Amino acid sequence: MSDPALLHAAPFPQLYFCCEERRRDSVRGTALNGIDYLEVVDHDAATDADRQRFLRVHFVNDITLASLGPDNVTISGGERIRPIVILDATIGTGDDADVLTVEVEEPGDYSIYTLSLVRGTNDPLPPNDIDPRLAWIEFSFKVECPSDFDCAPKHICPPERRPQPEINYLAKDYASFRKLILDRMALLLPDWRERNPADLGITLVELLAYAGDHLSYQQDAIATEAYIGSARKRVSFRRHARLVDYFVHDGTNARVWLQLTAGADAVVAPAGLQIFSRLDRLPARIPPASAELDNALRQHPTVFETRHEITLYATHNKMPFYTWGDRECCLPRGATHATLLGHFPNLAAGAVLIFEEQRGPLTGEEEDADRTRRWALRLTSVRAFDETNQPLTDPLTNAQVTSIEWMPEDALPFPFCLSGFTDEEHGAQFRDDLSIVRGNIVLADHGLTIAGESLGTVPDPLFVLPPDLGADRCHRPPPRFARPRFRPALQRKPLTQSSAYDATLPAGASLLVKPDGVLPWIRLDSVLGADPPEPWHPQRDLLGSAADATEFVVEIENDGVTSLRFGDDEYGRLPEPGTIFEATYRVGNGTAGNIGAETLAHIVTNEAISTVRNPLPATGGIDPETMDQIRRDAPQAFRTQKRAVTEEDYAHTAELDRSIQRAAATFRWTGSWHTVFLTVDRFDGLPLTNDFETQLRAEIEPYRMAGHDLEIDSPRYVPLEIEMFVCVKPDYFRSDVGAALLEIFSSRTLADRRKGLFQPDFFTFGQTVYLSPLYAAAQAVDGVASVQIATFQRQGLPETSGLTNGFLLMNRLEIARLDNDPNFVERGIFKLELGGGR
Repeated sequence: MSDPALLHAAPFPQLYFCCEERRRDSVRGTALNGIDYLEVVDHDAATDADRQRFLRVHFVNDITLASLGPDNVTISGGERIRPIVILDATIGTGDDADVLTVEVEEPGDYSIYTLSLVRGTNDPLPPNDIDPRLAWIEFSFKVECPSDFDCAPKHICPPERRPQPEINYLAKDYASFRKLILDRMALLLPDWRERNPADLGITLVELLAYAGDHLSYQQDAIATEAYIGSARKRVSFRRHARLVDYFVHDGTNARVWLQLTAGADAVVAPAGLQIFSRLDRLPARIPPASAELDNALRQHPTVFETRHEITLYATHNKMPFYTWGDRECCLPRGATHATLLGHFPNLAAGAVLIFEEQRGPLTGEEEDADRTRRWALRLTSVRAFDETNQPLTDPLTNAQVTSIEWMPEDALPFPFCLSGFTDEEHGAQFRDDLSIVRGNIVLADHGLTIAGESLGTVPDPLFVLPPDLGADRCHRPPPRFARPRFRPALQRKPLTQSSAYDATLPAGASLLVKPDGVLPWIRLDSVLGADPPEPWHPQRDLLGSAADATEFVVEIENDGVTSLRFGDDEYGRLPEPGTIFEATYRVGNGTAGNIGAETLAHIVTNEAISTVRNPLPATGGIDPETMDQIRRDAPQAFRTQKRAVTEEDYAHTAELDRSIQRAAATFRWTGSWHTVFLTVDRFDGLPLTNDFETQLRAEIEPYRMAGHDLEIDSPRYVPLEIEMFVCVKPDYFRSDVGAALLEIFSSRTLADRRKGLFQPDFFTFGQTVYLSPLYAAAQAVDGVASVQIATFQRQGLPETSGLTNGFLLMNRLEIARLDNDPNFVERGIFKLELGGGR
């Protein structure tokens, strides 16, 4: 008897796999027929007992064999359940005329089965009208069972993998590569034994060894850049540091306040005017696009450019102070307002002025003026008209005047002598123009604009990436081209790093820029075909850039060479091949721009501007961070605490504000949550205002722990009461010694910048007040013979006397205070009794 396995085997078994099966389409519509596909009736069965027992075999054409029955169908295969007994096979009608429904006794297992059409029980060949290639089909009874994977079998014909040649991978230089190649050639071409250097084969071997040596060096260089401890390129340092959330800065450019001398009123000076350092044989005003400009640029001057537009007035070039008829006047340190002689209706809040000592107080000569006595300030208020909208005047002299006020942050750091008499050697003449006010002040920063530099065209992809040898050959992806490497470099250096100009900041703060907030001064425009130009914007990195964002990153090497890196269509857009880029940027950065006063002397303009000068030195220029600094700081930067959880955390966070001397925090349970009571001690004893509290809350909010309320309050000041008896030496006046002692034991800052013993900055939270420094300070005053302190206590509390112990203790939130102000006796009392002297 024949073997059942052979009896039920397919008459034409599958010998190969084809990606495109065209046989079914060829049979369709002909006299032949065959199996198209097979359905296992599972979830759609009438009863659970019928699940997976009925097979719907769909044919390519309608079934015309009336004799096609159970004997013409066999099912082979399976592992656990076999053979599969066929009970019935019926041909459908109507729309199901191409369907043969096969009923089996029981469903099969999870393995693959083969349904075949045969002529009879003992004849495995297909019926005459059935195509032999479509007479069988493989299927699974469990096709509708849940599965996490695709149940369709994959037929992959992978290429033959050849064994890798045995190569010594320790070869890393020219000599070892040459030996390696010659050894390999001896294996492949044993008859080739030529070793003459003139031989073409030896030439090729040595050429390949030379190229291998260079590639080996490149591998070593890349491996060196893989670690921050061994990297040598600044770009590598920047990327390593970014992995630990550390931004490497490239420095900042310097800023300076300039005075433009206007030859007429209402002269508009636009932003971007070029200012040059002093050059030989060139006028103060240089016309644009002129031979003088070309000559100036050839001398490589230090170049600044104005940051904003300003309207100039000739009357603002020089504005005198008004002292209301008084003589020998001085504008004191800390002043925030003054009066100008003259009517200046075009002065407005937000404008910047420079106070300047223009003559020496003793000689009255301009050459003897102290060039350090210059100060820039931003106006907050200008009053040039009275209530009737008439020019403001002095009612006594009828002279027109203008009253100005400026920001407290720009308060004068030193006094200005306004008027006075020269010394006897210079005639004892009265001068009322010792100091002057300069207007038409504009901010400029270091850097020369380079406009319209071509960066080239994005190249077309040249290399096709090799296909995946293990991929499905029937679903081959389109060819993958290697992305073109387009990282253009700027021709000039160093690239300027700057930040935006904020016209609301004080004049002094406008010159100070933190390097971690600046961006490179560069603009890119791209053109692709006939499309309009598209701007691209610099970013510190592309990690937050959208896939279609036209953004790029500037990368600067140690020698200052600047290259541009674009996105990859995931983080920032990748430029299309054929895109043309053009750059406008500025060069000039770092401490090279920190020039001295009166260095800038030339302006490039056609406007009615006669001269330009910088009364003050340029400041703010910072050199790029060095690699040693990056290697030192980057690995530790992430350890910086940026949260407030404990009381000490809140106190430390508050003390980051430069106006706070000390802070103390206290946790209190307020019913449903914890409230942080933050007590702050401001410098100079400044009060806790609503504006300051709002500012401090905003500063602490990024650090505040969720669930903590914040309350800010003032310190608990403890007024002191001190009574002192001083014996004055016979040769001194008691009044002079008493005045000196009252100054020493005051809470003020004295005229010579010394601070009184009870100046608020000398005491803070919980600081003990000792008795011995009081004796030492009093005894150091000229004319004091002896000192005796009779009272040393908290005000009005004799039981707290510290005479015996020599000190007064303060609690955690208490600060000692002694203002000795008769208007506020509750702020401390200092009693002084003098004896002896005159």
